[in-house]
Amino acid sequence: IIKERHGREIDPDAIPLDDAPTYELFQRGETVGIFQYESTGMQKYLKELKPTVFADLIAMNALYRPGPLEYIPSFIKRKHGEEEISYDLEGMEEYLGETYGITVYQEQVMLLSQSLAGFTKGEADMLRKAMGKKIFSLLEKLKPKFIAGGKERGHKESVLEKVWKDWEAFASYAFNKSHSTCYAWIAYQTAYLKAHYPAEYMASVLSNNMNDIKQVTFFMEECRRSGIPVLGPDINESSLKFTVNPKGEIRFGMAAIKGVGEGAVESILDERKENGPFTDIFDLTKRINLRQANKRCMENLAYAGAFDGFEGSHRAQYFYKSSEREVTFLEKAIKYGAQHQSESGSTQQSLFGSDSEVDLPKIPAPICEPWSGVYALKHEKDVVGIFISGHPLDDYQIEVDAFCNMSLDQYNADPQKFGGKEVCFAGIVGEAVERMSKKGNMYGILNLADFTDQSSFFLFGDNYLKFRHFLVEGAMLFVKGRMEPKRFNKNEYEMNITSIELLPDIRDKLVKCLSLRIDVSDIDSIFVQEMFNLVEEHKGSCKLSIQVIDKTEPSYRIDLTSNKYQVNPSNELIRQLKNFDKLSVRVQ
Repeated sequence: IIKERHGREIDPDAIPLDDAPTYELFQRGETVGIFQYESTGMQKYLKELKPTVFADLIAMNALYRPGPLEYIPSFIKRKHGEEEISYDLEGMEEYLGETYGITVYQEQVMLLSQSLAGFTKGEADMLRKAMGKKIFSLLEKLKPKFIAGGKERGHKESVLEKVWKDWEAFASYAFNKSHSTCYAWIAYQTAYLKAHYPAEYMASVLSNNMNDIKQVTFFMEECRRSGIPVLGPDINESSLKFTVNPKGEIRFGMAAIKGVGEGAVESILDERKENGPFTDIFDLTKRINLRQANKRCMENLAYAGAFDGFEGSHRAQYFYKSSEREVTFLEKAIKYGAQHQSESGSTQQSLFGSDSEVDLPKIPAPICEPWSGVYALKHEKDVVGIFISGHPLDDYQIEVDAFCNMSLDQYNADPQKFGGKEVCFAGIVGEAVERMSKKGNMYGILNLADFTDQSSFFLFGDNYLKFRHFLVEGAMLFVKGRMEPKRFNKNEYEMNITSIELLPDIRDKLVKCLSLRIDVSDIDSIFVQEMFNLVEEHKGSCKLSIQVIDKTEPSYRIDLTSNKYQVNPSNELIRQLKNFDKLSVRVQ
């Protein structure tokens, strides 16, 4: 992708090891998608360490494992001069200098055993093997030789005993530097690409995980955090896998759409490359191989939004039919393309028609209402596996921010941390099932998805009777519950749902006040007039509160409220209020 977009061929083995932007990426802990360095714990330590040389990366890879983890804080302090770097014996600095006096690698032990105690290379390798495979009996045999050899070279026995004791502890986690170096080198190469070509790199990461929807969702979130838009498939921009368009935005690959095989995508790409972009649905159907891109393939492309780029069209049109007996507009377009190809073929075979262009009349696109956002997103998810162009909860971001204290990814990661607590969360019903137990009792399974993840919840007994009417696919719900000890295991907790309400009803019930905060220095006549106009346009029954502060005198503030000026806390009003750079907006 980099070669196609920038005309640059990168030799991974020639990437410079002193590249500042790459180290800055590690220092910020922005290592999602970077081999071996993407866990949250590793990100935390990288931010603290702020690596500046390749040796730092090698050491962190070796240290971030059970056992040596405890040495990481000391390693970080020593690098930044906050802790003294000390060596037990003279001559150890030569081999421990790069790791700030901390033994990290098996190779360091091998070299030190030769230097301090006169071990041969074979004996040093035996020591490495004993440590790597945790052969404590062999370590015991080698200890007397180490002590004796060290004493011969003028080192104190007590210090040698301490060094050996440290090495014995080290044996339980010893890691070899050559292995860690290879890992760090791959990580550095990938980080270099992410630092310099973030869109191209993340497109490749997404392509590599295309068959794992959960991973795709995770990496799409990283793209959004990095400011890289991830757009749905487009018939004129998408390739087989994820790619980057001329604007630097990532495009979904068409092969990621269910029912759209690689053969169909390849035929579309070949035609597009040979004869240019497709101008409309009729131009598409008359040019592509309709045996490979069949009806189901075309329908799923439409559902996924691949035809949204055609001027003046929307998804609902392709599936519109005026009566039950009529075929859809998309089927008519496919029929048009097939007829065009058939007549073009017969014309080319005739004696006088080789230069004739078949000109069949196009059927006008139907006039119909576009699909609602939720309906379009549902079909999008059906054929791609995730929501791409938006999320059904987008219109309820205010409710999620103001009234939810738990997200589903937090719940899935560690439900026990919410033990005994009241939790509130919002989600859309992806699947709702009613079943009968072996005892003949009915129960329900509610699969909910929010912005972060999805999870299933069970409704038994009274809860099933009370909430069964919410078992509707596509319903958007606001759920309250309590994490209570399990019946047969008091040390583990499970969700007991105490309340379910429709999310669209929550704003009127729970929003009591729209609270604004602004510094007195940011208030002028223009702000006052624009604020007055907004309040007049969005009248309602919600209390409006404005807190005026003085940043130069933190204790000074004025709370302004009015019974006369009340507003409707709509998405549009919140959006317009947030357009004021200096204004803080909070829903209460």
